Amino acid sequence: MRYEELTGQVQAHADLPDRQAAERALRATLETLAERIPDGVADHLAAQLPGEAAESLRRVVAGHETSPQRRADARTHGEPFDLTTFAGRVAWRSRASEDTAVREATAVLEVLDAAVSPELMLKVGHVLPPDIRELLPSSRARES
Repeated sequence: MRYEELTGQVQAHADLPDRQAAERALRATLETLAERIPDGVADHLAAQLPGEAAESLRRVVAGHETSPQRRADARTHGEPFDLTTFAGRVAWRSRASEDTAVREATAVLEVLDAAVSPELMLKVGHVLPPDIRELLPSSRARES
């Protein structure tokens, strides 16, 4: 899927006014997701996305600036946080309210579910806590 198609689908699913808002929602969600999931899963996700979207994931994976031990833990497990923190980080990055951020992140995850392999989205679901997993399309959230 091309980047323009990806952002167009995010714009449509989230009912956003323009492409810039869709890009902001996509970037904010992917960067926050990259903080929450193990680096290996983030790398696999980046490999299946267009370059512009993949960059949001790779920037976070490459930019972990913590102690070597905390970096190793983040690489292996992802940073442990819940839906409240997830929504807050997406909201901060997208300059939106937390309610809007959850709605937009849900739309982004819906589009990702259609854009990447089902096996990969199953892995993403497995590494997310139940409250964040609820943002995945309902069929995928039940499988995880």
